[in-house]
Amino acid sequence: MSPKSILTFALFGLALSCAAQSGAQQAAPNPLDAVPEKMPFDLPYGAPISLDRADAAIKTAAAEAKKHDWKLNIAVVDSGGNLVAFQRMDGAQLASIQVSQHKAHAAATYRRETKVFENGIQLNNNNYILTLDGVIASRGGIPLVEGGKIIGAIGCSGGSGSQDEVACKAGAGSIK
Repeated sequence: MSPKSILTFALFGLALSCAAQSGAQQAAPNPLDAVPEKMPFDLPYGAPISLDRADAAIKTAAAEAKKHDWKLNIAVVDSGGNLVAFQRMDGAQLASIQVSQHKAHAAATYRRETKVFENGIQLNNNNYILTLDGVIASRGGIPLVEGGKIIGAIGCSGGSGSQDEVACKAGAGSIK
């Protein structure tokens, strides 16, 4: 066999191998192609949270943070994502003021905990989430639900994501 024939045969084999691998890669189904029977996160929006209830949620979240000596920024928004109440605990980092409000806004407008976005990117490689307006892929934003309707959301920031989430869950628990 001539060197040219050997090279042609080798290139043909390589092409077949690449085509087989490409076909194997395409055979795996894309999980995003699944069509759920029901709409996910389909909670209706309710009447907006009152200032008194927003303050109570903040106080509960702040009390949880104080138990652990965490210094957090805590925001509560209404069902439309508009700021209702905010508290910056003594010593909480300044950068987290806007982050706490962003977490609350995203939780209200997308009707889900912001941990869903974090998990989607970090655990499921759903990087398309990064293209959605108003998303924050960090836990610590939780919808406030009463009577099966979203009345607002709470967002905490300044600690680790898990610390923010613990304080937020305490604040959200004051609504139920």
